[in-house]
Amino acid sequence: MKNESLADETDLQIIAALQKNARASFADIGRMVSLSPSAVRERILHLEDAGVIKRYQVEVDYRLLGLDIEAFILVKVYHGSLQTLIKKAAIWPEVLEANRIAGEHTVIVRTALKDRLHLQEFIDKISTYGDTVTLLILSAIEKKQV
Repeated sequence: MKNESLADETDLQIIAALQKNARASFADIGRMVSLSPSAVRERILHLEDAGVIKRYQVEVDYRLLGLDIEAFILVKVYHGSLQTLIKKAAIWPEVLEANRIAGEHTVIVRTALKDRLHLQEFIDKISTYGDTVTLLILSAIEKKQV
């Protein structure tokens, strides 16, 4: 049986438009993809119902909030500490995102922090759950949309 895609080329163009600006109107997107606003709305609803579009997000400039340091922290979790770290990562305000990964390390955490002291304190806190490697984010590389 052929594995059918949940989205055609027009759907992919709509997704790309939403990734650039999730607040774009159906009319604006329709002009980009040569569809009526109501057709765009129906396609977006279908993509949401199918689970292709999971959520809409806000992109935040953390520096404007006084969080000047962003870093990835790799954690090689100590035996028996994984579930506790997962629970803590979900509630720590410094954590923007956390993922379990395959390889030498078990978890990667993306953080936003005020300054070097805040980074040091967070590393001290997270290192109680495993050995860490910290990677400072210097700048983001713009990702091409679908």
